[in-house]
Order: sequence, then structure tokens, then C-alpha cells
Amino acid sequence: MGTVKVEEVTKRFDKLVAVNHLSLEIPQGSMYGLLGPNGAGKTTTIRMILNIIYPDEGDISIFGQHISEEVKDRIGYLPEERGLYTKMKVSELLLFMAEIKGVPKAEAKRRVGYWLERLELADRAERKVEELSKGMQQKVQFISTVLHDPELIIFDEPFMGLDPINTDLLKGIIVELKKRGKTIVLSTHLMEEVERLCEHICLINKGEKVLDGRLGEIKQRYGKNTVVMEFEGDGSFLHHSPLVKKVDDYGNYIELQLKKEDSYPQLLELAAKSVKLRRFEVVEPSLRSIFIERVKGENG
Repeated sequence: MGTVKVEEVTKRFDKLVAVNHLSLEIPQGSMYGLLGPNGAGKTTTIRMILNIIYPDEGDISIFGQHISEEVKDRIGYLPEERGLYTKMKVSELLLFMAEIKGVPKAEAKRRVGYWLERLELADRAERKVEELSKGMQQKVQFISTVLHDPELIIFDEPFMGLDPINTDLLKGIIVELKKRGKTIVLSTHLMEEVERLCEHICLINKGEKVLDGRLGEIKQRYGKNTVVMEFEGDGSFLHHSPLVKKVDDYGNYIELQLKKEDSYPQLLELAAKSVKLRRFEVVEPSLRSIFIERVKGENG
């Protein structure tokens, strides 16, 4: 069952087609990665899902119905462009946000206290938002997104501006929310985070869907011709080999895409003659390499 269903949706801004006949379905209880280069149409798609802007064509349903005020109260949204009432105290702001979403006052106080402790902000509760660092403001915005216990939570670049410690803190909470049955939509340019967190992904480029499905199945589909190598010596032969389609050099290892799936025995033989091999492994490709391959292919 899909929590969100987008069917043949198109959005134009004057002559620019921002989203073009896009269809996708976000399974209930899933962690869903919405990916694409800058300007691909990700944020426009999210805003249409939330009814902030309206599609010119197509249909969108959430929880099996068109969006309404009741449906909106079941959604949490962390926008890429942050927006907080910076003159308010942190605790006042969060209580205000909870009340807007219909949380009873006593319960709102309990939840605010819990989340401030959880995100290590309890000692900042009586400070004005404008007095906090950007990272702390980001955590306040995160709390406001989940405070009303929504069923569907959409995070647009949730780790932006956070240091590694706070990134890990938020990642852990997002995983917990998913384990509690929440449907999570994660829109980010951090491929490694999507790879670790998401079961399903959708890649959008130039407003159109170019890849969609379970991450494991997608990686299997692209993984039959991917080899990782570590070695000592001059690897320039790889750039000229007729067996090799693409070389990605990550410094301490090299990831190769072969032109043919069954050519890795020949590559192994060639490499053994040319360099001192430490590692030669046929692997699933990284999501980053799949992303680059598909986007470059679409862009010609």
C-alpha cells in the first residue's frame, strides 16, 4: 500500500517544465530516497505533494485521499529553506508549533521536554532562537517537524549545516522513527546517507523519473560489471584497456565499470601482469556511481 501516490504529474513555471509527467509511489512504512541533481524538480515535487503549489496536470493522493487540513496534520515537513520565528524562545516556539498541530497543552509540554533532552538542547530552552548556532537552529526545526507525531515525514536536506556528531544523532532518530512505522521521505544530495538509510529510491533528472525501485534490486541490476581494485604500481593501463568502460579513482581504491559483464577474468589476468594486486572484487556499484551514470546519460 502506498502512503503517497503521484500519477502523471506535470508542473510548469512559464515556459520551464519543472516536473514532467512524473509518477511514483511511496510505500507505507518505508524509507524513501528522492534524489536528483540541483534543479531536477525534487523540491517542486515535494511542494506539490504537500499542496503548497498545485500541479498543472496529474493527480496526487496521500493516505488514499486528496490532501486536506486533516491530512496535513498527519504530515511532518522539514523544508530545505529553513524558517523559524527567531525572536521567540526555543520552548515557546515549539509549544506554539505543537498547538498549531492540535497537540493538547500538557502533552505538548511533555513532548517538548522530551525532544529538547533528546537533541541535547534542554539548556537552551529559554534562549531566543536567534541566539543559537545554525546547527542548533536546525535541530529546533527538526523537533518542530516531528513534535506532533506525524505518520508521514518529509525531510528535505535534513543534515545541511550539521557537524558529523549531530548528523549521526539525527540519523539515529530517523531510523527509530522508521522502526516505529513512520513513512520517511529523504531528499538529499548525500548519496552515502541515502545508501545507508533508504530501501527505495527515485532518481529525478530534468523533471522526469529516470530510476525508481528498491535500492538492493537497482544495485544488483547495475552491479554485474563493477569491479573494485586495490594495488601497488602504475594503474594507467586501466584507462586504455578495451575491457574498461569507466574508471573512478577514489585514492585508496579504484572502481571500474566493465564494457561486458563476463570480462572480469580477462581484467584480472591483465591486472596481475601489470601491478601488484591487493584486492580484486566484483561488487555492487555505489549509489553515487549509478547516479552519475544515469544523470550523465540523460544529459547526453
